[in-house]
Amino acid sequence: MSINSDFPNDSNKLENILIIGNGGRENALAWAIQKNELIKRIFVLPGNAGSKKINKTERLILNLSDIRELIKKLNFLNIDLIVIGPETPLAAGLGDVLRENNFNVFGPGADGAKLESSKSWAKEFMKSANIPTANFWKVKSFEEAKKIILNSSKPLVVKADGLASGKGVFIPDSIEKTIEATEEIFKGKFGNAGEIVVLEEKIEGPEVSVFALCDGEKYVLLPSAQDHKRLDENDKGPNTGGMGAYSPTPLISKNNLERITKEIVNPTIDALLRKNIDYRGVLYFGLMITKSGPKVIEYNCRFGDPECQTIMPLMDNNFVVLLQKCSLGNLIGNEIIEMSDKFSGCVIATSKGYPNDYEIGFPINFGNIDYEDCQIFDSGTSLNSEGKLVTNGGRVLSIVCQGKDFDKVFEKAYKNLKEINFAGINYRKDIGHQVRKNTLNNRSY
Repeated sequence: MSINSDFPNDSNKLENILIIGNGGRENALAWAIQKNELIKRIFVLPGNAGSKKINKTERLILNLSDIRELIKKLNFLNIDLIVIGPETPLAAGLGDVLRENNFNVFGPGADGAKLESSKSWAKEFMKSANIPTANFWKVKSFEEAKKIILNSSKPLVVKADGLASGKGVFIPDSIEKTIEATEEIFKGKFGNAGEIVVLEEKIEGPEVSVFALCDGEKYVLLPSAQDHKRLDENDKGPNTGGMGAYSPTPLISKNNLERITKEIVNPTIDALLRKNIDYRGVLYFGLMITKSGPKVIEYNCRFGDPECQTIMPLMDNNFVVLLQKCSLGNLIGNEIIEMSDKFSGCVIATSKGYPNDYEIGFPINFGNIDYEDCQIFDSGTSLNSEGKLVTNGGRVLSIVCQGKDFDKVFEKAYKNLKEINFAGINYRKDIGHQVRKNTLNNRSY
């Protein structure tokens, strides 16, 4: 849908920013962007109860599906740059519509977002570009899947093809559970997202996240991170949207990064160009460092959550300028992000029952928080009728701290978490165990 703007933007102006989304990722982006002195106002659509606590930031309540009213409002607000946070509007083509109406948008179009919105499309993309990844099968029925599973000597990874809020991946430990997970998806566990299932060979190694800010042809890499997807300590339990993260990860050495760039990042950008996909946004590479080298587990077309909360405090004041340059397609290609020399870590506090059924509406109480080198980014929060901050989601908030070493980072994060309380609060106590000296079985937190 195209509605021509009556007020074309001055592409060099950078005063009024719109961030689309309502999670901790969007609050972290707003927090990082407001540090630039050029920025006057940041609107978060729709944001959450914590958005207004960020300097220069206010919430904007509009219906994203009412394109005519949206364009009218954004022109009235003189929006200079739009940053689309979540994958769902990107996959639906919101970036395309906004660009058609003369807005500078950081976020790929629907064609580029297929890297995340269809796991089978992404796997076929990797295969055609010779990008290292696990062997896979694209299946359209339970009967077809069952034959493949029974012919395998080992359990297979099971993935719903479409968007499932980070919960559509199963890593069974037996053939029987592989069949069970596949059947659940085909029976509608994730709705239309499970009409196609991807089965993958199980590969082994630590997982890491790499982010590239892309302008369609060139890119700039952000600090690497390591997410913690499993609900329970010792990386057990069901997959979640993410229970915590840390950055940068020592798992990616200089040699590793050079290999990742040569074998994965560059071929991905080249393959997008061959497909005439003008990818302007962040490209997330979910990688596994196997014995034979790095392999792609998945692509995301947006900043990861909670990796985004973890990385943003390491960014300098010019981070938003890079986002604008990507939206305009004019990266030079040799830009350097002046990053903090500190380490950063994030722990997510969730509602009881997440990632399955959970209740909301519980008051959130804060004690004596040490805010030095520490941020609290709201995710699933809202204000009740009395103006009290209450829980409103599975992942409620993020505690993010920085320090000179990871032990100090997580010591402060967990100390602050003790000062936060709501009914059913839950969090992993071993986030960052890969880089902390004393973590597992340490219950001092």
